[in-house]
Amino acid sequence: MKNDLRERFEVKAGKKFRLRDRDPKDTAHVPDKDVAEAIQLKNTKKLVDLHDLLYAEQKHALLIVLQGMDAAGKDGTIKHVMSGVNPAGCTVTSFKVPTAEEAAHDFLWRIHKAVPQKGYIGIFNRSQYEDVLVTRVHKLVSEKVWKSRYGRINEFEKLLAENHVVLLKFFLHISKDEQKRRFELRKDEPNKNWKISPADSREREFWDQYQTAYQDALEECSTRYAPWYVIPANQKWFRNMAVSQIIVDALEELDMKYPVHPTDAKPGKKS
Repeated sequence: MKNDLRERFEVKAGKKFRLRDRDPKDTAHVPDKDVAEAIQLKNTKKLVDLHDLLYAEQKHALLIVLQGMDAAGKDGTIKHVMSGVNPAGCTVTSFKVPTAEEAAHDFLWRIHKAVPQKGYIGIFNRSQYEDVLVTRVHKLVSEKVWKSRYGRINEFEKLLAENHVVLLKFFLHISKDEQKRRFELRKDEPNKNWKISPADSREREFWDQYQTAYQDALEECSTRYAPWYVIPANQKWFRNMAVSQIIVDALEELDMKYPVHPTDAKPGKKS
C-alpha cells in the first residue's frame, strides 16, 4: 500500500488533468470498511510517533491543506485522521470570508500567518485556494486577477517548501448525488442539522462552475514540491484511510531522528 495511493491519486505536475476522470467512488481495491479502518488505526499509531519525531527534531513543518465541496468531509477527516496527534504541536485553521483586516491586505497575508513553525503540524480547512475558487465562481474579482493568483500561489508554496515545510494538499472528491444525500441526512440528525444553511442549497446551483474552477486550480497548482491529491470521498472510511496513509508515507520519507543530547555525545565528537 505504501506510496501506491500517492501515485494513484496525485495530480501530475505539468500534465493535463480532468477532474471528471477521477471516480469519487474509487476505493483502490480496498475490499471493505473493516480493512480500511484497520489500516487507518495502524496509521494513527504511526502518526503519533512520527509527530513526536517531527516535534523533537525541529527541522521540518507539515502543512496539510483540505479542500472540497460542502459535505466532502473536511471536518471529519481532521477528526478521524488526526485523532492521536498531540494538540500541543498541531494547529487547525479554518479560512472563511475574509475579515476587514484580512481584506485590507494581499490575499496570501492571512495564509502566511497561519503556516506552522518547524516541528509542528498545521491543518488548513480551506485555504489560499478559496481565492481562485469562490472569488472566481461568484465573480468577486476579474478573470485577470484570479488567473494571476495561480502563479502567486505556486511561488508562495515554493518558498514554503524551500524552508522545509512539507505540503500535502488533498481535494476531497465527492459526487453531486452524494453531497445531496449527506445534506438530507444532516437534516434528520439533531447533532448535525445546525450545519445546514440556505447558502448550502444556493452553492449547489454552482456545482458545475466549482468543478471547472477546481479542475483548473488542481492542474495549475500541482507541483513537484507541493502536489495535489484527489481523494475519492464518497466512502468516508476510504477517504480517512487514504489521507492517513499519504501523510504517514510523507513523514516517513523525511527519515527523522531524535536529537542527540549533549551528555550522550562521545568525547571529542560534535553532537
